Amino acid sequence: MNDAKRQRERWKDLAMTLVLAFLLMAVFYLVPPNTFNPYSAVFLLLLLVPTLMALIHGAPFVPTPMEAVEKMLKTADIKPGQKVIDIGCGDGRMVYLASKKYKANATGYELSPIVYGLARIRKLFWGSKAKIVFGNFKTQNLKDVDVVVCYLLPETLARIQEKLDKELKKGARVVSYAFPIGSWQAHQRVERDPAKNIAPIWVYQK
Repeated sequence: MNDAKRQRERWKDLAMTLVLAFLLMAVFYLVPPNTFNPYSAVFLLLLLVPTLMALIHGAPFVPTPMEAVEKMLKTADIKPGQKVIDIGCGDGRMVYLASKKYKANATGYELSPIVYGLARIRKLFWGSKAKIVFGNFKTQNLKDVDVVVCYLLPETLARIQEKLDKELKKGARVVSYAFPIGSWQAHQRVERDPAKNIAPIWVYQK
């Protein structure tokens, strides 16, 4: 990415942050507190629907400990330029570090608008080139993805196994934090580290 395009991305991130801030101002400040605020009702509905979808189809937002993030990415054996995606990326820490430290082409997908907004704001402070997409990864074709990282509940992992099986190319790696994926046989398992509060890490290779 050239400097001009990178600068445009920075301005885009800043604009997104300002839009989110102004939306919150409209909700909480434009109408007196003792008056029904229709903006609040509409905004709350817009937040609740996709947030509930994220909870039903993915997992609640529980940030992965940074030491676990470091270990997951190291275990994934990411090479510069490889395409990395995080399913349910939360505040973006996984893809931001993958991009910044490992020079990966990293993208995170997040369904909760609240968490997505947090991730966009955090991007400004990380100075990362990673992308955060507000949407469901299930609509994306994974044929050119090299590494998938995720921290999802077992039932969610079982549901996405078919898509991963069907679309990932040979040699692609999947790194799952805390829980194994359906009926897959792990290529490697990094054991729990109670001292650092790190859960098991499951590594799969197609």
